[in-house]
Amino acid sequence: MSTPTLRVELSAEEDLTLQELRAASGIPQRTKDRAEALRLSHRGWTPAQIGEYLGWRVATARSAIHRWQQDGLYGLWDSPRSGRRPACSVAVIAALEAYISAEERTVNSSQLAQHLAQVHGIYLSGGQLRRLLKKKISVETHPSQPSSPPRPSTASPETG
Repeated sequence: MSTPTLRVELSAEEDLTLQELRAASGIPQRTKDRAEALRLSHRGWTPAQIGEYLGWRVATARSAIHRWQQDGLYGLWDSPRSGRRPACSVAVIAALEAYISAEERTVNSSQLAQHLAQVHGIYLSGGQLRRLLKKKISVETHPSQPSSPPRPSTASPETG
């Protein structure tokens, strides 16, 4: 005895929502692909056909359908990734920049790390803080650098 084909039945409103989601900007590509997989399943495609069309394994297509059946629209998005949260927020970096500009003396990264620990309760080494500030500076200054001027022509005047 074979199992019935795994399919999704969508209402007209759900189908329209998935179609709009697939065309929206700022949505992760995997979420858009899952929305497309559900719309294809609604139109009678099998998980094997969906997988072949989207370049997925059959199990991935089945998983997308199961996620929809269990969690609905929320099942289309990925779960938050695990990992350590950033130690310094944008506001803390801005406060450090204000401290540096207000300070009369020159401060090094170790002194900045001490200030960060005393005022904000964030404990970073001088090296970590230096890398963090370098990364921030390179991200800020790199895109806004002016383009290089055009090169002078290299054609030399003909000598006779």
